[in-house]
Amino acid sequence: MKILMKNAKLLKEAGYGEDPLYLVITEDKISYIGKEAPAQDEFDRTIDCRENLVIPAFYNAHCHAAMTLFRGYGEDLPLKRWLNERILPAEDKLNFRSTYFGSKLAIAEMIRNGIISFSDMYMFEDATAEAVLETGVKANLARSIVSFEDGIKKEEDARFAEAVRLVEQYHGAGDGRLKIDMSLHAEYTNVDATCRYVAEYAKEHGLLMQLHASETEAEHLQCMERRDGRTPIAYLNDMGVLDVPTSAAHCVYVTDEDIAIMREKNVTAVHNPVSNLKLGSGIMPIDRLASAGVRIALGTDGAASNNTLDILKEMQLAAILHKGISRDPAITTAAQMPPMATRNGALAQGREDCGLIAVDAKADLVMIDMNAINNIPSYGAAETLCYSANSSNVILTMCDGRILYENGAYTSIDIECLKFEARQVIRRYFD
Repeated sequence: MKILMKNAKLLKEAGYGEDPLYLVITEDKISYIGKEAPAQDEFDRTIDCRENLVIPAFYNAHCHAAMTLFRGYGEDLPLKRWLNERILPAEDKLNFRSTYFGSKLAIAEMIRNGIISFSDMYMFEDATAEAVLETGVKANLARSIVSFEDGIKKEEDARFAEAVRLVEQYHGAGDGRLKIDMSLHAEYTNVDATCRYVAEYAKEHGLLMQLHASETEAEHLQCMERRDGRTPIAYLNDMGVLDVPTSAAHCVYVTDEDIAIMREKNVTAVHNPVSNLKLGSGIMPIDRLASAGVRIALGTDGAASNNTLDILKEMQLAAILHKGISRDPAITTAAQMPPMATRNGALAQGREDCGLIAVDAKADLVMIDMNAINNIPSYGAAETLCYSANSSNVILTMCDGRILYENGAYTSIDIECLKFEARQVIRRYFD
């Protein structure tokens, strides 16, 4: 498959200036970028971008996809009550079928919003894996592991066994679109032994790690009481968990010492501003992390605590939230935000050739309608993307050179059938 995109506008921060450009997509990669029309060739399709903005597709670096089934189910509660009174009882009803349709519903929403890859830590991840493979997106999936018995052995840990089976069955599937990570849910939901053997397995098999860290002040302080003054990041580091590339979601209450560890260990801090605000958890110190050189990516968390799966929304909130709390309008800039939504998420997933527009990079692209009424006028593409655009302006979503969404139509999902099936699952299990 060979596609010519002409009259495409790229972010000047990508190094190509502001003139309309030609892009050639050959199979799953970008093969040409330039001001001059490429040599005459036969293209399977030519797309006139009409000077709309073409950007790297978005990455959702922290998600619980199947929680779309719980959207709106536990509103206006703090995290502890939200979990114990609403979410955990509902999760007890999940099975393969409900998780499959919940995940597929999430994927459809993400595709519509320009997201082509997500990092997911949850249960029944084999169901989510099947949804990923069917729909053409990318994902890093991890069976979230919890443990509370001090004497537990890995040979007797059913959740760990499930995680290993997931690695053996799905890691690298879909021509590499699907990766399997390891995941410890959090410090407060695991014992020492589990942290150690999960970390050892990840290191032995070259896998990445996903976890929650310092999401609430209570979690952070109670960890210090339990762990001889150590914070969640310090404790997990001592257990060897951070010896592999790790994505740490939330990081709201990290200390300067935590940040130094994260920088040394190449931990990605995943900012989830909507979820953290909605649950009253707090705000990640993005300026301290960024100034220390910690990579920051963006995540939505689950739809039960958000309620949408929209990285453009997260990016825009992150851009203005920190200006307000710091009373410094320059603390974040429009230019620095898109990489958090694109390239940084790709790197957090171990996808070195993704999240950027460059020759030989994967053709993961999104087109933003610059002729939409809310985007006129545009004095700078990055500023328009950061402060004016919204996800209704996404007019094309491409993953590995395959168009998954264009002008309201899905190419890999029967959206009306999916809506029907999702509603049936919700009525059967959760009404």
